[in-house]
Amino acid sequence: MERDSSPSVSVSDESSEAGPAGERGGCCSSPSTRSLVDTAGNLSRTVSDVSTSFSEQCSSVDHSGPFESAAAMAKLIDRSPASAAASLSRLSMKPRADVLDRRSTDDEMELVKERFSKLLLGEDMSGGGKGVCTAVAISNAITNLYATVFGSCHKLEPLPAGKKAMWRREMDCLLSVCDYIVEFYPTTQTLPDGTKVEVMATRPRSDIYINLPALEKLDAMLIDILDSFQKAEFWYADAGTRSFGSVTSSSSTMSSSFRKSVHRNEDKWWLPVPCVPDTGLTEKACKDLQKKRDCANQIHKAAVAINSGVLSDMEVPESFMAVLPKSGRASVGDSVYRVMLGADKFSPDFLLDTLDISSEHDALAMADRVEAAMYVWRRKASGSHGKLPWSKVKELAADDDDKNVSLASRAESLLLCLKHRFPGLSQTTLDTSKIQFNKDVGQAILESYSRVLESLAFNIVSWIDDVLFADKSTRKLSDNLKS
Repeated sequence: MERDSSPSVSVSDESSEAGPAGERGGCCSSPSTRSLVDTAGNLSRTVSDVSTSFSEQCSSVDHSGPFESAAAMAKLIDRSPASAAASLSRLSMKPRADVLDRRSTDDEMELVKERFSKLLLGEDMSGGGKGVCTAVAISNAITNLYATVFGSCHKLEPLPAGKKAMWRREMDCLLSVCDYIVEFYPTTQTLPDGTKVEVMATRPRSDIYINLPALEKLDAMLIDILDSFQKAEFWYADAGTRSFGSVTSSSSTMSSSFRKSVHRNEDKWWLPVPCVPDTGLTEKACKDLQKKRDCANQIHKAAVAINSGVLSDMEVPESFMAVLPKSGRASVGDSVYRVMLGADKFSPDFLLDTLDISSEHDALAMADRVEAAMYVWRRKASGSHGKLPWSKVKELAADDDDKNVSLASRAESLLLCLKHRFPGLSQTTLDTSKIQFNKDVGQAILESYSRVLESLAFNIVSWIDDVLFADKSTRKLSDNLKS
């Protein structure tokens, strides 16, 4: 049975309490109780936080009801930021001022509670402990949040205020986990008597300390790019419908075949069609669009670099290694194997030019085969070196002119060249396996955060290209009509 959302308060006999109402530890009259319940409901907290603090401060309260006393909860949780920060301090939590200043409505509170409940349950709503691990759950939470906020965005326009608030609020909560992922390092501490002792102190883990602030900066820059399109010279028409001119257009209507002449991606016919005035965009607007495109493209490259680095640091799951083919030659094929083995100076670009890769599906299949062959050759080269990292094995075997080391290095360069040639390539089988079996929460947050920012940046670049293509086509059509 679903638990009622309004807490049932059970308190001890009021006649047993002495002193003014302001000095009572846990008792209050009914009107005050309702007010305090409303007060406590405006601050999102985990059940464990409330239970711990409540047990420390109100041990004399009767716990006969399904929830703790609202008066005790209200005493712990106050509306003022200073009191809230003090409460977090008592719970050994780092106060995040930007989160404390944001107040959500009751509906948003319930949404946050629901999502965090699913996160704690590992997405197993039965409560039987059969859910995924925390790293996978938090990775899925960031991915699903991105789909909820940006999944319906297909235009260059500011993000709605409600969705922007949801994105920032829930990402703050999910990223707050990184505040407690630390590493120990030796340091000296001076005691009051002047004695110096060596102790272990904590600091943020290096990968999180470097990458997380960069990702948050990229996130803010992408939101700013979308917010800058409040007043634009272009507009959008629904796909397949008659496009009407905007206030900036000298034409009131346009042909219903306009989409067919200016749509850059005909295969994505459901997307809204960018429209520009009959004379095209102004020179200032074009330069501004190009500048924003270059910025979004650089953000995309940065997100890709962070994502690739995090994925490379993840452990290769045993399930992937268990299904590798017996030989790398069988994986890549005879023709590719002969080129990789026989050439004195290997050129991955030349090899890709000779292959028939006409679609993203073909490119992804080729990437999977090359990646599998690379790990087959790495495993053979590492056979006599135990569990040393590949970088060490590569250094030790370099002097021996090991064929497997050479083939693995060439396969790695071929894979990088393939991903560079197809920047929108989906995740390979190995990448998917790493994300699925990863148990490092920090790596899961960095990987999923960088992946969604990579997707958003790529979409913004694509939307700007659509507008520039529409402008170019309109100008060309206008020139043809004049001639």
